[in-house]
Amino acid sequence: MDTKSVISNGTASMKKTVEHTLHEFTGLNTGKAQPSMVENVTVEVYGSQMRLKDIATISTPDARSIVIQPFDKNASKDIVQGIQAANLGFNPVPQGTIIRCPVPELTGERRADLVKVAHRLAEEGRVRVRNIRRDTLEVLKKGQKEVSEDELKRAEKEVQTATDRWIIEIDKALKTKETDLTKI
Repeated sequence: MDTKSVISNGTASMKKTVEHTLHEFTGLNTGKAQPSMVENVTVEVYGSQMRLKDIATISTPDARSIVIQPFDKNASKDIVQGIQAANLGFNPVPQGTIIRCPVPELTGERRADLVKVAHRLAEEGRVRVRNIRRDTLEVLKKGQKEVSEDELKRAEKEVQTATDRWIIEIDKALKTKETDLTKI
């Protein structure tokens, strides 16, 4: 068993988990329009469920609106229905070949709700990182017969260090997102 490859695989999985969590944070509405707020909305079009970013171009011409330009203009009605069904708080308005989604001002209550969602997303990310740590340590312990006890302890310490580093990364991102959500 190669402990270095086991550790590097575990660390790479942790990194992907953190990147996923950070991407989830970008979907939270901070009052400023961002394409990531709607890009993963699923829309029923062409007889199947597709993500909005796969069937349209999404842009933000200003801080208060999102503009969606479908690749196929016949999909506009389906896109409007998909955004409304996603319950994001947007009211999409079709305007010729584009769909405009004005981003509403955030109320204090909505900001508090979004902070709770951010905390939940961060906790889910931390749990996933810890699960990867557990799985990596299990693999190391199963191969214990092939490595010395000292090497196993060193590997466990290395995995824990990586875990701590990625959890700190999630916590930093949470603090930043919380600041973005609560500033008025």
